[in-house]
Amino acid sequence: MDRKKLFNPLGIDSINSRKMIDGNTTNIFNLNNVKYQWANQLYRAMMANFWIPEKIDLTQDKNDYENLTSEEKESYDGILSFLIFLDSIQTNNLPNVSNYITAPEINLLLAIQTFQEAVHSQSYQYVIESILPKESRDPIYDKWRDDEVLFERNSYIAEIYQRFVDSPSRENFAQVLLADYLLEAIYFYNGFNFFYLLASRNRMMGTSDIIKLINRDELSHVVLFQQVIKEIRNENPNFFDDEQIYQMFETAVSQEITWTHHIIGDRILGITPETTESYTKWLANERLTSIGLKPLYPEYTKNPYKHLEKFADTEGEGNVKSNFFEGTVTSYNMSSSVDGWDDF
Repeated sequence: MDRKKLFNPLGIDSINSRKMIDGNTTNIFNLNNVKYQWANQLYRAMMANFWIPEKIDLTQDKNDYENLTSEEKESYDGILSFLIFLDSIQTNNLPNVSNYITAPEINLLLAIQTFQEAVHSQSYQYVIESILPKESRDPIYDKWRDDEVLFERNSYIAEIYQRFVDSPSRENFAQVLLADYLLEAIYFYNGFNFFYLLASRNRMMGTSDIIKLINRDELSHVVLFQQVIKEIRNENPNFFDDEQIYQMFETAVSQEITWTHHIIGDRILGITPETTESYTKWLANERLTSIGLKPLYPEYTKNPYKHLEKFADTEGEGNVKSNFFEGTVTSYNMSSSVDGWDDF
């Protein structure tokens, strides 16, 4: 697969010639000339939602942390370690994806996402430095290498990313896009729910507020990769192998369940092995249907953590819904609206 040219005087910017991949782009951001008009709405949502983690006071969280059970502390630390790895590798990998996307309006969204992933990494650092005792900090950053279960599941995504860097074939790029989607659409949410469960008991409220902001960003990233995958499937019907999509989803779901059992299990009030399995498989079904495929686990039709949505605020007034194009998108509490390019 050929990487797009950075400087391409012979590129063609007409909408009729534009493709998500394999196009001949000049890379010019002519935002009055956009093929994928859904990118306009998504751009507005992402740009309207700038936030800074240090605006959130974590003083009470420091006191709350000292009163968590040893099991809650272990889960809190382990989930932070996992999230740190995810956003770190995603920040580094997104430019690799963008190098092969030949629609400038999508490159712009990927640039915003890269910045947001960096802010998420900053947020986890802020949480760790503000709440955890000094001697506990370095082990969290190193846990992804020291914990066998965590290393195995991180390696699954990371090796797909690295394989494409080493060998940028079409098959490897298809896997990278699917791995990106799995990371954004499946991997975060059992961890997020843990923080929301603590918040439901009035514990670690500052951490929950930061996770809420990250959660909203991640939902916009889910939408971005949903749309990219659907557009490529439409323009290149044989680019993705549906059987491979199901296999990758099955692996990701299995690893997500195994990791959540390992780091949370049934030791935390409100989470059981049964709810973990039910939630993860329900979520996978939602993500598959969003890209036009049938559910992998048709018997799982309900979200067992529906009651936590008021803490996530993904269905409230300040929302970026996972079914983005069916809902109204408004700005975050910490930001003011930034207009995108003109409507068409």
